Amino acid sequence: MSEAKTDQFEAATAPYRRELFAHCYRMTGSAGDAEDLVQDTYLRAWQAFGRFEHRSSVRTWLYRIATNVCLSALDRARRRPLPSGIAPPSNDPQAPAAPAPAGVSWLEPVPDRLVVDELSDPAEVVAARHRVRLALVAALQLLPPRQRAAVLLCEALDLPAAKAAEVLDVSVAAVKSLLQRGRARLAAAAPSDADIAEPTDEGARRVLDRYLAAFEQSDVAAIQRLLADEATLEMTGTTTWFSGKATCLPFIASQAIGRPGDWAMLPLRANGQLAAAAYHRAPDGTYRPFAIVVLATTRSHLTRITLFSDPALFGRFELPSRVSAGPEA
Repeated sequence: MSEAKTDQFEAATAPYRRELFAHCYRMTGSAGDAEDLVQDTYLRAWQAFGRFEHRSSVRTWLYRIATNVCLSALDRARRRPLPSGIAPPSNDPQAPAAPAPAGVSWLEPVPDRLVVDELSDPAEVVAARHRVRLALVAALQLLPPRQRAAVLLCEALDLPAAKAAEVLDVSVAAVKSLLQRGRARLAAAAPSDADIAEPTDEGARRVLDRYLAAFEQSDVAAIQRLLADEATLEMTGTTTWFSGKATCLPFIASQAIGRPGDWAMLPLRANGQLAAAAYHRAPDGTYRPFAIVVLATTRSHLTRITLFSDPALFGRFELPSRVSAGPEA
């Protein structure tokens, strides 16, 4: 491809890179996989650009390539669940955590900076956050890949059935069938997130600040005040999870919160929600990466706490590998 054609390709395709990354993330549940799949998408698009005849928009053409790249990858991969997608909730917060089945690849959180353009139109910023909320991405992983693709193309991207059929290279009737079944399964699997506050909401920010301070100060009473009655808690690496304040609070109090100074917490944003990086104090007094914690908050309470216990995720969030002291509350 000539230099002029390369420049033309960059100008035509670069504006869609972030939204294509978000699409691949929703399809796969993995930020790492999404990064590789977007690279593959752009390589294939660059190779085919000379033959692109503009019978569809560049955006639709790129989504067709990206969706098919994802579907090919998903044919070879297991779905990425959360613990709540594997087993029923535990009724015993004192019991040892149940080990996960061998070979489980867990759903991953994604930094907001990779999927939300904070400089775009405010309404689009809100919509972009909603499209990557953790509960939605987790529920999507329960759908067969082609149902997942149909739902995303028509619901998240607002494509008409005819355009989605073009992307998936199937009939409009086939898309409508996939969409009907996918919507029904998604409605049954995804908890309502209508009460989740935007991460910019002052009340939600106060909830986050109190959560960070409660862990750093080992303040169980503060956690009790923050948890909604219907709150849930889960952590990747184990199939044990809890539904309801009556089991979440005793687990936190007895097995998680520790002593004052055991934790250092940094505020984050992930999946269009408030989040935290949890560091645990090591014997040498430094704090080592423990988990990325994604929070679902109303303006006054925590409704869901999801811990991703993979220290490797800290690099993706551009976080330090250790800190010397907890941040000020």
